[in-house]
Amino acid sequence: MSGTSQLQAIVDHIDADFDNSLNRLFALLRIKSISADPAFAGDCKAAADHLAADIATLKFSAEVRPTAGHPAIVAKSNGNTGSRPHVLFYGHYDVQPVDPLNLWHRPPFEPVVTSHADGRKIIVARGAEDDKGQLMTFVEACRAWMSVTGSLPLDVTILIEGEEEVGSKNFVPFLEQNKKDLAADFALVCDTGMWDPDTPAITTSLRGLVYEEVVIKAANRDLHSGLFGGGAQNPIRVLTRILGGLHDDDGRITIPGFYDGVKDLPSDIRAQWAQLDLTPDRFLKPIGLSIPAGEKDRLLIEQVVSRPTCDINGIVGGYTGEGSKTVIPAQASAKISFRLVEGQEPKKIRDAFRAFVKERVPADCSVEFLDHAGAPAIALDWNMKPLAAAKQALTDEWNKEALLIGCGASIPIVADFKTSLGLDTVLVGFGLEDDNIHSPNEKYDLKSFHKGIRSWARILAALAEAPR
Repeated sequence: MSGTSQLQAIVDHIDADFDNSLNRLFALLRIKSISADPAFAGDCKAAADHLAADIATLKFSAEVRPTAGHPAIVAKSNGNTGSRPHVLFYGHYDVQPVDPLNLWHRPPFEPVVTSHADGRKIIVARGAEDDKGQLMTFVEACRAWMSVTGSLPLDVTILIEGEEEVGSKNFVPFLEQNKKDLAADFALVCDTGMWDPDTPAITTSLRGLVYEEVVIKAANRDLHSGLFGGGAQNPIRVLTRILGGLHDDDGRITIPGFYDGVKDLPSDIRAQWAQLDLTPDRFLKPIGLSIPAGEKDRLLIEQVVSRPTCDINGIVGGYTGEGSKTVIPAQASAKISFRLVEGQEPKKIRDAFRAFVKERVPADCSVEFLDHAGAPAIALDWNMKPLAAAKQALTDEWNKEALLIGCGASIPIVADFKTSLGLDTVLVGFGLEDDNIHSPNEKYDLKSFHKGIRSWARILAALAEAPR
């Protein structure tokens, strides 16, 4: 059987077996694997056991391995020789809590296929998209290859964790402890999305993160504004003046050295993004806005996915209860997040921000800093050979050119793979903006699940043939 006819037989099998694929997904979705709540620890273990048993039926050696928290799954395809390309596929079986439960239209762990308001068929359940439906697209693609050919076209290790939704706090030590066992040529992650319901995409960059909390203190107690107003420093006024100076009138961040190392997009990629026509009317109007707030000389799509940002996430200080209280507070605080891009170092940005604040704090005030999170930005080599292979496979399946697109958010595990395992990651996902992940009535388009399986079947074939 030629490669073309073999692949056609595999996608035909996916179509014929799709109802069974859906039933297998539903069995996983029924497990209440909420990692944040200790009451569901047994359910998390049940989800790990369930997945390991399912993957083992594909002639994988599948093990549920303990971590300091919820268990992980490591599964290796039989016949790994080292002579073929070897991929490490990552997903997570844990899900977000379902609160507020009263906003769900039906029980969140009773999956169902129903119709969206626009007529699309959708799967509704907690975890339908994030990440059970996504990871099962890959598992089902492997199943189709095994059913039709009896083997996979390349070596595969499947790694599934149970703490992604709580920050993967025990996962990096697990990677370090199992480094030799997780060796591969590169990683695959299915926890991202498409450009729209008909346009596939590969995420080529992820913004990093620095999250800071700054506390300005002045007097040793709250003061009566009638007695001390005009004479005593007001930490809210100090803090808001500093925060107001973080951006100039053109939307640029004013911290010295903030843009050091930041590169412009390749001209051909910028031209492709411009053709996507992400307008304020399309992107901002649905949320009640109309004017882009980022750097004025940048496309809106650049502002939200490929340029660094600074956002004030919250301010606390003084009296905020009902009625009035004429008080000058003793302290005020704010939480600030920075989304970083390739070329920016989290520690350098944190240090520069703190220096910026300290230089503007009056002598009669003090400042404290609390750091909450940090992760470097990730950017793939645009000429990475597996990237080109996956892009062509997606284009073939969807009959529309797959986009190489940046993501404005952070996926820390991608940086962990690079740091701990030395692996670059190809990020392919089939989620959509309206999937309500982390919210009530989470859904996954039936088309995303079906064509996601077909897409991975094609990607596996393409990666097997791609130069190493």
